[in-house]
Amino acid sequence: MTREYIEVRGAEEHNLKDVDVRIPREELTVVTGLSGSGKSSLAFETIYAEGQRRYIESLSAYARNFLGQMDKPQVETVEGLSPAISIDQKAAANNPRSTVGTVTELHDYLRLLYARVGVPHCPECGREVGEQSAQNMVRRILDLPEGTKAKIAAPIVRDQKGAFADRFDDLVADGYGRVEVDGEPYDLTVERPDLDENYDHTIDVVVDRVTVSEEARSRITDSVETALEEADGVLKVILPDPPADAELGGATARSTGDLADAEAGDEETDGEDDRLVVEFSEELACTHCGIDISEIETRSFSFNSPHGACPECEGIGQSKEVSEDLVIQDPSKPLKDVFEPWSYNRTYYSRQLDNVAEHFGVDLNTPFEDLDEEIQRQFLYGTDDVVHFQWTTRNGTREKTERFEGVIENLERRYVETDSDRARDHIEDYMATTTCPACDGTRLKAESRHVLVDGTSITEVNELSIGDALAHFEAMEANLDERQTKIAEEILKEIRARLGFMTEVGLEYLTLDREAATLSGGESQRIRLATQIGSGLVGVLYVLDEPSIGLHQRDNDRLLNTLEELRDLGNTLIVVEHDTETMRRADNVVDMGPGPGKRGGEVVVNGDLDALVDCDESITGDYLAGRKAIPVPSDRRAADGHLTIEGARQHNLRDVDVDLPLGCFTTITGVSGSGKSTLMHDILYKGLARQMNDNTSVDPGDHDAIAGTDQIETVRLIDQSPIGRTPRSNPATYTNVFDYVRELFAETDLANQRGYDKGRFSFNVKGGRCAACGGQGTVTIEMNFLSDVHVPCEECGGARYNDETLDVTFRGKTIADVLDMSVDEAYDFFESHGQLRRRLKLLKDVGLGYMRLGQPSTTLSGGEAQRVKLAEELGKKDSGDALYLLDEPTTGLHPHDERKLIEVLHRLTDDGNTVVVIEHELDLVKNADHVVDLGPEGGEHGGDVVATGTPEDVARNDDSHTGRYLRDLLPTVDMEGPRADRDVAAPAADD
Repeated sequence: MTREYIEVRGAEEHNLKDVDVRIPREELTVVTGLSGSGKSSLAFETIYAEGQRRYIESLSAYARNFLGQMDKPQVETVEGLSPAISIDQKAAANNPRSTVGTVTELHDYLRLLYARVGVPHCPECGREVGEQSAQNMVRRILDLPEGTKAKIAAPIVRDQKGAFADRFDDLVADGYGRVEVDGEPYDLTVERPDLDENYDHTIDVVVDRVTVSEEARSRITDSVETALEEADGVLKVILPDPPADAELGGATARSTGDLADAEAGDEETDGEDDRLVVEFSEELACTHCGIDISEIETRSFSFNSPHGACPECEGIGQSKEVSEDLVIQDPSKPLKDVFEPWSYNRTYYSRQLDNVAEHFGVDLNTPFEDLDEEIQRQFLYGTDDVVHFQWTTRNGTREKTERFEGVIENLERRYVETDSDRARDHIEDYMATTTCPACDGTRLKAESRHVLVDGTSITEVNELSIGDALAHFEAMEANLDERQTKIAEEILKEIRARLGFMTEVGLEYLTLDREAATLSGGESQRIRLATQIGSGLVGVLYVLDEPSIGLHQRDNDRLLNTLEELRDLGNTLIVVEHDTETMRRADNVVDMGPGPGKRGGEVVVNGDLDALVDCDESITGDYLAGRKAIPVPSDRRAADGHLTIEGARQHNLRDVDVDLPLGCFTTITGVSGSGKSTLMHDILYKGLARQMNDNTSVDPGDHDAIAGTDQIETVRLIDQSPIGRTPRSNPATYTNVFDYVRELFAETDLANQRGYDKGRFSFNVKGGRCAACGGQGTVTIEMNFLSDVHVPCEECGGARYNDETLDVTFRGKTIADVLDMSVDEAYDFFESHGQLRRRLKLLKDVGLGYMRLGQPSTTLSGGEAQRVKLAEELGKKDSGDALYLLDEPTTGLHPHDERKLIEVLHRLTDDGNTVVVIEHELDLVKNADHVVDLGPEGGEHGGDVVATGTPEDVARNDDSHTGRYLRDLLPTVDMEGPRADRDVAAPAADD
């Protein structure tokens, strides 16, 4: 009998306190609670981990030998488990070859579609090419209207110089009397063409002149085979007076050669243009250009295979080349000092510049920008003429005459030829990553880019957004012939289904060729979610980690519809989530708490939404019921000036101007893909880094200017990138808290007796750390076809240190015990150490009181990493006038912790700084002084400024999706939003 519940008994993983919980099967359950209350410990480290362990145990003993042994989670029993699949927020692959198309398997189906029904075209002239049998050619000729007159010809000479008198004699000897030379008919038995051997000519031997009919099938077949034999597999069919509906399906040709060109110029209306010339080939080749095309296979469309990849960039789509802007960063400098990589103090460079300047008759002290453009070009890319070089050495005067190769050409040559890493690194400082000029960034070779289905190449499809691609493929079948439709039917069904699932989870703005490494954790998770929906599995347990992260409220509704669809298939969903709308639509809610860290780990509520709202002990319930709320500020700050972005047009931004008020708290909002990150990261941050700090390593997005930079002193970007790449990095090391802790341990009596200094208590160097795990505390078990598993080190039990180091204690705690403390616990433990407590207080202020000091940075979410960085920034001395840029800092925060974060951002702004935040969370948006809303949609349908002003101004704008959802949270806006029917209490001014 199938169990109705997943029953967990005695769960004690991490901070869980002997938890018993029943989770209904085939329902959507949200696990919520304060940050650090034990949500992930229950959902992932207990339920999912037990499911994975049981799967490993179900394999044969032979297979388990390769996989290693997984420890059982600290739980008595878990009953009613289904096969479990985790869909978490781990970042997509950093491989530059991974794209949205490859990770969703869409590109595999596209490759199959184009290999099976694609029509190859010549990369040079664009004509259709194809391989056809003689029988197929005959069939196409017979498809012409009966009675059509046609010439079957063999093209024996194509665009070649010569008089060809001997060739004409041979043709007559072989019995061929009629030819067409450059499109003009000749009877060789009457006259021979007098050709100029200095011009290109084309000669077609007329094998037969036929009238199309079924009775002529045998004659046409013989003539076709003869023509193919004479012209090495190539055939021309010439229709002097083609019917209006005549179609042969080969490569439409024209008269070629210089004589034909000359005649076309003299007689443009002689009626010759009305004839139809079609070429056929037994090989896959362009009969006009003489280009052979390799066989079309699925690998021909893979940029990870040499059979399909662009040979110049090897399928990356980008190339590195010396940048003129980096070589000449200040054109107002004198000629001798303007080239950044070349120092005039070095003899070789000064000699080169002296002689070239003398060659052009210019003074070395002349500003480069004052030189003639042609002279500037030759200094950079080489002289058109040779230069006389003369210089003096200890052995006398030397001279030589040669072309000057140019500064940029010199750097590019040396970059390729040098064996010195130092020289190559030096040159790379002046190189920029640019779009590959050979493939224009499409990654594929020319032949693959010219295979068309429904008139569209695979690279054009890859450049479409998912939403536009779905529309393209939904209309495709109507444009395919019967044979193509039969072959493509199942492939198109799979492509449309996958595109549809991606659209359902709010990713229609992504393009298929977007690099997977540029996706956020939330986008990667939703891609995997769409893949799971496409698999159509039933009876599976899905465990998700905050899938709403990075989603606008409009898109969040669509995501929830998708989760409900997955549930309705007969699956069980456990979703770790803080989003209130997700809780409202869940079948069941498990609220963990009552507090974070060691004050949590208990089930506060396990029931429906009403049970959660009615529970006075639940902080989550307090916010849902309106007993607690994040207040709306009574006043908005006035601007002290403006930072103005002018003409932003990178990616989908449409030449927009954006004013950011200084001394204010500003949010940039909009649906996913509307251009928020492009505006802040690519244009604002990189533009200021280049403009204010002269940072040439960044390449700002396309824009005209950023005005008002004189009013800010510094720019600080606090994003969601990891604070460290290895398990040795943690919040304590990043914020320098660990330095203070190690100094305290080094000052203890036992440490002094043994001669231990501060370095003894570092797990990054030999001496005090565990030798077995290298101070990581865990050992990685490679799972081959599964994700790697990290298990505690058997030698140190996860403590990171050897026994001698752990002998040293401070107030009864070892260094490993301190690393295992939460920030809240450490704050109380070090109560008499002011400097240490001040840094811990900053972590508490940004809502990280629950976080363990030694938690490996590789396990932190993007939001947690960002808040650790924010705490580090708060600890620096601040003179005001700084610009802080943050990207969705509320990621992973409970409303109670979000309130703390908002207070920190207000504090930063009150100190005279400017804070600009990309954010979807409406409680933070309503606290801003100024809102810039982009849209109206994502991808190519976005990129405009939809609304600006206070949150109230934006809420009253009918064109703003953000504004419509804000209406329900702003008491002074008397307009209904999409959730006006919700029982939402008016936000309190204070609690």
